[in-house]
Amino acid sequence: MVFKNNKNIKRTTVYMCFSSDFIHNGHIEIIKKAAELGTLTIGVLSDEAVASYKRFPLVPFSERKVIYENISGVDRVIEQKTLSYRDVLRELRPDIVVHGDDWQSGFQKPIRDEVACVLAEYGGRLVEFPYTLNEGFEKIEKRARMNLGTPDVRRGRLKKLIDMKGCVTAIEAHSGITGLIAENTTVLQDGKTYQFDAMWVSSLCDSTAKGKPDIELVDMTSRFRTIDDIMEVTTKPIIFDGDTGGLTEHFVYTVKSLERMGVSMVIIEDKTGLKKNSLFGTEVQQTQDSIDNFCEKIRAGKRAQKTKDFMICARIESLILERGMEDALERAFAFSKAGADAIMIHSRKKEPDEIFEFVEKFRIENTSTPIVVVPTSFNTVTEQEFKERGVNVVIYANQLTRSGFPAMQNVAKTILTNHRAKEADDMCMSIKEIINLIPEE
Repeated sequence: MVFKNNKNIKRTTVYMCFSSDFIHNGHIEIIKKAAELGTLTIGVLSDEAVASYKRFPLVPFSERKVIYENISGVDRVIEQKTLSYRDVLRELRPDIVVHGDDWQSGFQKPIRDEVACVLAEYGGRLVEFPYTLNEGFEKIEKRARMNLGTPDVRRGRLKKLIDMKGCVTAIEAHSGITGLIAENTTVLQDGKTYQFDAMWVSSLCDSTAKGKPDIELVDMTSRFRTIDDIMEVTTKPIIFDGDTGGLTEHFVYTVKSLERMGVSMVIIEDKTGLKKNSLFGTEVQQTQDSIDNFCEKIRAGKRAQKTKDFMICARIESLILERGMEDALERAFAFSKAGADAIMIHSRKKEPDEIFEFVEKFRIENTSTPIVVVPTSFNTVTEQEFKERGVNVVIYANQLTRSGFPAMQNVAKTILTNHRAKEADDMCMSIKEIINLIPEE
């Protein structure tokens, strides 16, 4: 009898990818079926990919990888850095890709279509098994989302996201419904998913929603209620617009309250007196605080903290007030040395040149303190461009407010013009869509 050399026999190679932090019987069953088809490699989505796709992972990649490595039938486990399979498939060229049939429709369908196209390039095939709905898993997943919204878990997530992604994005929210829009809006593009990482609770937008001028007329008690409304229905980190921070003695209590509520960051600007919106620049009288006074406010706020998760960001108004780049940099270095966890640099100019100059010069001496920008005026710069230059947080500070009011005005005028509501229907979201946006529990 002649025995053939087994080393020359090519085994069928199989690939699967998982994002879940929890394993249920449905996962085990489909892994068993995949292992029966050949040598099984499992891809585990990176923390960044999971955070952009569904929710912040409660179990980090390193631990999720170990879980899958210890499942019977798994030959090896690798990291898949994006929701798209494209790069992994072209590198591994597996004979078969296995997945549940739940991605044949809905948000993941473009990912499935891309997988099918890449497999067709070299003759691979897609095998899909019926998706197993596990009620226990659904309850665990729901509980995990609830945990993400608790103060202690939510508070520290902004720091983790900055460390994980390098550059995070936030959009303003001034109510529960705008918080839900910030929480749930997702776009699939180029094999990746994009969503906002955090929410910005702006004094301008909060005041505007209440029909009040943006002069710190809305007190902290009212603004804290806005935070409560948003936190009740969302899970993402919150960045709070603290205006000037007020008196140092008052700022201490603001820090304690925000930290206890689960807010991740407060941004205070180095101005004094009655607040005037920065968009006015030198058109109105605005007084910049002294470096020493503002440093003491930062230090007092840091002393009041109970955890390392909460961040105090110093917003520098030197470029807005045309005090020059050197003044802005002097303040930035002083504020970071005083304990500021981040520096926000602001500008009214439509071109980003002075922002880029500030970031470049600041990064020569300080490579670690996060830099925050609000590109309301210099809005042609992409997030990737900011990231490449060393910016860590990009805040879209008022776009939901600015888009919402013109739309409502237009609907109101249309109804008045036509003396009925029919012509306005196409401008309105259906009640059913709104109800689906709002969670039942």
